[in-house]
Amino acid sequence: MIKWYFHTTIHKLWVIWYMFLFCVKLMGKAFIHDLSKFGKEAKEFSTKLNRLSRITYGEDDYKKILKELEPTLKHHYSLNRHHPEHWENGISDMDLSDIIEMMMDWRSSIKKHKDGSILASLEVNRKRFNISDQLYHILKNSC
Repeated sequence: MIKWYFHTTIHKLWVIWYMFLFCVKLMGKAFIHDLSKFGKEAKEFSTKLNRLSRITYGEDDYKKILKELEPTLKHHYSLNRHHPEHWENGISDMDLSDIIEMMMDWRSSIKKHKDGSILASLEVNRKRFNISDQLYHILKNSC
């Protein structure tokens, strides 16, 4: 009985340790999130990006502005690994911390839109980024 209790306690301590390390990683990512928006291109970037906030996410007008902003966005995506566009294979190349940061980014981004909805955004992004059914349901369950 004592041996079982000891091994279970050690196991629990390892779980605590690994979860703590993961939380530290997430908090580090939170603090450096989108720092590229504060660089020398920041004014032009934010001015252009503000146009997107006046339009319903995923609609044709939104896609049209995304196309116009492609060079600016390409630069932003190249510096920020929480964007599926950063990766050759999109979300499939991301690690769990990237996916969590991506989801929190999406949840925060909808606040810029008067008709923003994380569930509607997930539907759009499900198609846009070819999100598997399993990951889609995990993300939806996490809202």
